[in-house]
Amino acid sequence: MTSELIFVGLGLSGTDGMTVKALEALKQCDKIYAEFYTSMLIGTKPEDLEKVIGKKIKVLYRSQVEETDDIIKDALEMRVGFVTAGDTMSATTHVDLRIQAAEAGIPVRMFHGISIFSACPTSLGLQHYKFGRAVTLPFLEDDWHPKSPYDHIMENKRMGLHTMILLDIRADEMRYMNAHQAIEWLMKGEEKWGEGLIDDRTLLCVVSRAGSPDEKVFAGYPQDLMKMDLGEPLQTLVLPGKLHFMEQFALVRFAGAPEEIIEDE
Repeated sequence: MTSELIFVGLGLSGTDGMTVKALEALKQCDKIYAEFYTSMLIGTKPEDLEKVIGKKIKVLYRSQVEETDDIIKDALEMRVGFVTAGDTMSATTHVDLRIQAAEAGIPVRMFHGISIFSACPTSLGLQHYKFGRAVTLPFLEDDWHPKSPYDHIMENKRMGLHTMILLDIRADEMRYMNAHQAIEWLMKGEEKWGEGLIDDRTLLCVVSRAGSPDEKVFAGYPQDLMKMDLGEPLQTLVLPGKLHFMEQFALVRFAGAPEEIIEDE
């Protein structure tokens, strides 16, 4: 058998989100692993992928990827596929796995997929190069409210940059933070630290189920969004920085932002 490790990004939703080349590569694999704790593949079960690929898929938890060497051992003796939602190298765990393969002398191929990092700005009409560091909000539990996400968003805001805010996923518990919880997270953070990150007139954007047939986008002020049905998880929040006039028009026309955000030139 051929020794090889193939990384495949499946895209954001459905069994048809991967490239044709990726599908053909997976059909040639002797064994396929998957992880969906980083992000889930919207509207798709592992069994759906198995039918399309024609092979069984072993779904792993985070600890199985990070703490065991099953994938590397198998890839030393056969062609192994490793599939994830989104793009294939968006998580440091996957980069680490690629490094392990390189150190073991295992040939690696990668097939990229659409990720939230490109889809979210596109759906809102925001310019990709105006985004700063992306931030993940963790669930609030037992009054645990870390300040670092607040600080990173604040740093982007001071530079006039947009922030893509990723929402916590607990795949093993089937828990997915929603946009309402994320907005509440930010408002509680402002009450606690009071550095001017967010107030009643701060524009926020929400992309719900990006890349799926039922994708929805919204833009508005916090209290207005809190009263709205923002769709089903997965959701992504964006706190815009300084908006170009084209971005202002895009958010009004595409996402229902208040027309007052359009500044007179």
